[in-house]
Amino acid sequence: MSATAANYTPAEVGAPDRFGELVAACEPFVVRGLCADWPVTRAASRSPAALLDYVVALDAGKSAEAFVGAPAISGRYYYEDALDGFNFERETIGVGAALRRVIDTAGVDDAATLYLGSLPTAAYLPGFAEDNAMPLLPATARPRIWLGHASTVACHHDNSDNLACVVAGRRRFTLFAPETIADLYVGPIDHNMAGQPVGLAVGAAPGDPRYPRFAAARTRAITVELELGDALYLPKLWWHQVEALSPVNVLVNYWWDAVGAGPDAPYTAMLLAVAAIAERPERERAAWRAFFDHYVFRPDGHPLAHLPEAQHGLLARGQGGRIRATVMRLLRG
Repeated sequence: MSATAANYTPAEVGAPDRFGELVAACEPFVVRGLCADWPVTRAASRSPAALLDYVVALDAGKSAEAFVGAPAISGRYYYEDALDGFNFERETIGVGAALRRVIDTAGVDDAATLYLGSLPTAAYLPGFAEDNAMPLLPATARPRIWLGHASTVACHHDNSDNLACVVAGRRRFTLFAPETIADLYVGPIDHNMAGQPVGLAVGAAPGDPRYPRFAAARTRAITVELELGDALYLPKLWWHQVEALSPVNVLVNYWWDAVGAGPDAPYTAMLLAVAAIAERPERERAAWRAFFDHYVFRPDGHPLAHLPEAQHGLLARGQGGRIRATVMRLLRG
């Protein structure tokens, strides 16, 4: 693992005993060998054929949508130049059939590349979670599987915490902290490859004149390389470009809210704020920014700390349900 930022390197631990402590710090970290003893990882370490046998034995026969790229894109699934389309096709295929095709065409010149991702193993590979247990996470965090040839997935963020486990091949993650968002030149939030907007500048050539602010962000990028059996924890909203480096690659990941205080999603709140505030006059936006800082982000602590706790009302701890009911009543007019 290496970091280009001189003042920050993700923590790296050989055993998971500090997992909860490091998750609470809301910064990335690597756990070497976390899933090395999983049956799926052991199968992949023996041979691609053994990996295929393992997956096919669990395959429920369901089909999913895969990305298929022409040889010319070299596995970099992305937009067309005008951002109005994509440089790959979509094909419906089963998990076992997809992995078989990946293995059969791995390293073959002029072969199309295939990428299949974010499949819940409970539906597609029943029994996988029980066979490859992850006791560090809550039971609600369920595994998803991603497989394909060597590929590059554009820089994006997740709205949940993410534990990514390499069970076949190798991966390289290029990370950018959430505060770099303006320097990444983020693309459309509702027209993208797989649900999340991407940082357009990250995959561009150095010095691209369309993205002048990215030069500073590039020097702050953090590069993490994962070998077979390694895992990376990514806090929510950390940007990451993901490169699958081997001819055959399989990743298993878990999404969950490590510090959630209720059912409400911050991203939903942000979108509502965009609709309500983003097009108001600059001075009014500045005023609302002050209110958001005071009531939501709280750089000076609780906004009613000067009052007895009994008088905190809606701002008291554990009032999410009352706030939600109030918001729904206001939205209904």
